[in-house]
This record gives sequence, structure tokens and C-alpha cells, in this order.
Amino acid sequence: MTYKMIVLDLDDTLLRDDHTISQKTKQALMEAQDAGIKVVLASGRPTYGMRAVANELLLAEYGSYLLSFNGAKIINCQTNEEEFSSALSPETVHRLYEISKRENVGIHTYIGDAIVTETENPYSYIESDITGLPVEVVSSFNEAVKEPVAKVLMLKEPEQLIPVEKKLQEELKGKLSVMRSKPYFLEFTEEGVTKGESLNHLIQKLGIKQEEVIAVGDSYNDLTMIKFAGLGVAMGNAPEDIKAIADHITDTNMNDGVALVVENFILNSVKGV
Repeated sequence: MTYKMIVLDLDDTLLRDDHTISQKTKQALMEAQDAGIKVVLASGRPTYGMRAVANELLLAEYGSYLLSFNGAKIINCQTNEEEFSSALSPETVHRLYEISKRENVGIHTYIGDAIVTETENPYSYIESDITGLPVEVVSSFNEAVKEPVAKVLMLKEPEQLIPVEKKLQEELKGKLSVMRSKPYFLEFTEEGVTKGESLNHLIQKLGIKQEEVIAVGDSYNDLTMIKFAGLGVAMGNAPEDIKAIADHITDTNMNDGVALVVENFILNSVKGV
């Protein structure tokens, strides 16, 4: 099979634990782009938190794209324009705030280039470390959210967040997309807004077939794009239930798992190996 696009999650997939790209992986991706392959980044991160990685891989020069906020936005790296955008209304965000209080979990969202929350939460600061966005603690979360936002996160220790996830997936079924991106992050976007749906929108725009796409991820918010792609790949560090639905399992993010996918399924084909 000749692939034309590879879509990569960032944290715990493309990036090592220190949030850097290994030299081997970077070299493989640059060779793939030189061969005409679209390298697309798809993350739960806000757009701002993806820029440094996009710049390192020269995605603007190669005319590629970012799928940020779990697919709530598609950004053209070359023009910096939004090709697609979805948002939650203030009313929906306020409802999620009330639910977070009911379930005794933390909550934050993004306004401008800041993470906005009402209470100090260690997981908001983990998000800040990952994305580079500052945390702004406000006196009233609902008063701060006056305009639509791309997504909302609820935050708690993993063992306490799992039952909340199951409960809210049922309660909000048909109304919102509810998924975990990390064990302690439960994410909310508009119904139907996922990495998989966003990827489908992008390839239709570009005239690329579903079977010509590789998608690589490690977590639950990657499930839709792993299932959608012609070749869905789970990282070696992914949970077992993610691996179970993948077409292929590669090595871990610390052992150049993405580079191995690029070499085996893209570069070898280009070189006629």
C-alpha cells in the first residue's frame, strides 16, 4: 500500500517523556515529507501548544495541518487559517461547570492563550507544563466564560475520574463528545467532534483516500482516528484496550515507535525495499 499521509498524536506518541522529538524520529519524518508525504499533528492540545512541534518539523514549508483541541480546529500551517472550527457555547460550559461541582472534580478551559480555572488544581499545572500556556485562576469560572470555547477538561486522580467518565458518557450521549486524553484529563467537545471526524474532513478536502492514511496514537482520544485510518497504529506504551483495536502495534514513544512506523510503512516503500 502506498500511503500519502501520516497523522500523529503528540504526547506519549511523537514526543518522548521530556516532550522532545528524538533525532531518529525527526529525520524519518523529514525524509517522509521530502518524499511528498503529509505529516499531520493531531492533539488534544490547544493550537498554541502545538506550534513549537509544527515549527520544528517545518510543517508550514511542507503545507501541512494541525488538528488541535481533539479535532475541534483544523489549522493550515502555511496560511495559519482555520479550515474548520467547532466550539462549545457558554451555556454548555456553564452546565459542565455545574456537573464538575456535582462530581467533585476540577475543571478548566482555554480563553485566549491561557488555561482558565476557578480553583488551584495540580492537573491544570501539568497541562500548563505540557502546552506552555499559563494558568489563570479566576474568581468565577462561569463569569469568565462569556464566549464559545473549543473544549473543556475535567480533572481528577485517574481512579476517581474513570467512573465519572463512564457516567458522563452515558448522561451526555448525543450531546457532547466525552473522552480521556490522559488518565487524569477528561475532555469535552461538541458532539461528533473527534480526531477521527476531523481527519475525515481534512482528507476529503485534500483528495486523499482513507486507506492512504496512517494514524498513530496512544490514548483514548486517539481511538477514533486509529479506527478511521487505513493503517491504525497503537504505541507500545498504549493501554491494552487501545492496542486491541489497532491494525499494528509499534514500539514505545521512548524507543522511536513513530520512526519505526515511518521507516517500515513509508520510507521502505518509497525506496522500493
